Amino acid sequence: MAILNIVTDGDPVLRKRAAEVEIKELSTPKFKKFLEDMLETMYAANGIGIAAPQVGESVRVFIAESGKGPIALINPVFTKKSWKLLKGEEGCLSVPGKFDKVLRHKSLSVEAFTTNGQHIAFTAEGFFARVLQHEMDHLDGLLYVDRVKEQKK
Repeated sequence: MAILNIVTDGDPVLRKRAAEVEIKELSTPKFKKFLEDMLETMYAANGIGIAAPQVGESVRVFIAESGKGPIALINPVFTKKSWKLLKGEEGCLSVPGKFDKVLRHKSLSVEAFTTNGQHIAFTAEGFFARVLQHEMDHLDGLLYVDRVKEQKK
């Protein structure tokens, strides 16, 4: 396993919508190693989530700490979001040293593929839902600081 370089705000990869992952890629040794390296990088940086664009790869993959251990989600989609919003403090490995309060949906329904290509659907609430939304923003070319600016308007 290797620790990958985490790109920071200003890198163009963080500002573009990431590409879907071809499901057949999931079984390749290269993709499996990439996921292992992402996880190693997240832990080395004391993160609770990391998205592929943060390590320079513009693909729709992220890893998030679920409370029951890390979960890797490939091509995730939010199928439903709660009306209730909660404000909570966030930081980001790509915006080091900064923290701010961000409004996020209290709960949401998620569909994605697992690392072995299995389709899953689940509901996330509270802090885990916040982490998923933060990581999904990375896949859409957004940083939490963008949300903060938008919400302060």
